[in-house]
Amino acid sequence: MKEKTLIVAPSVLSADFSKITEEIESIKAAKAQWIHLDVMDGNFVPNITFGHKFIKDIRSKSDLIFDTHLMVDHPETHIEDFAQAGSDYITFHIEATTHAHRVIQQIRATGKKVGISIIPSTPLYLIEELLSEIDLILIMTVNPGYGGQKLLDICIKKVMRLKTLRDTHEDYSFLISVDGGVNLSTIKKVKASGVDITVAGSAFFSAEDKTIFVEKMKNA
Repeated sequence: MKEKTLIVAPSVLSADFSKITEEIESIKAAKAQWIHLDVMDGNFVPNITFGHKFIKDIRSKSDLIFDTHLMVDHPETHIEDFAQAGSDYITFHIEATTHAHRVIQQIRATGKKVGISIIPSTPLYLIEELLSEIDLILIMTVNPGYGGQKLLDICIKKVMRLKTLRDTHEDYSFLISVDGGVNLSTIKKVKASGVDITVAGSAFFSAEDKTIFVEKMKNA
């Protein structure tokens, strides 16, 4: 069986917002396939980034998949806005809401793909009841809120466990993504764990040659 091509999803959080159109265009030019959008509210995580208007404004700048990662409390109050802004995937944190299944239904009702994310300290069993209903699982491999952190190896075990679960359940079809500390030094062990998508922020935007960086990530 032919190995699937790894999806590389640069996070615009590490882009230069003063030239955001050029930065967005550089993602496709480098042959990355998705764009990762980290939305932070200053409550669920310490930092504040951008909201749905930013995503709406840049939607016309790219035809790549927009992977919106809501690092916000009470995500159920924001789903419609981010769907209308042009997100393709909307990922919320299991730790940020009491009624996760209701949020899944909300996202599904907008016609968007459903993602769930967990922080490093959250065990997988908290989302296992939902695995048949989601399209994407985002494993945070650093504590969310800041870029440039070192990947936590304990999180790779979660990826391996998820892959085993998917391989042994016919009704599981989710993609597995990792976010945090993924670079050319860590990509081999990340890829070997069975991930489908890697988010790369500072490693991508600081690369001397972004095309070579993406190629090396895919071929690690």
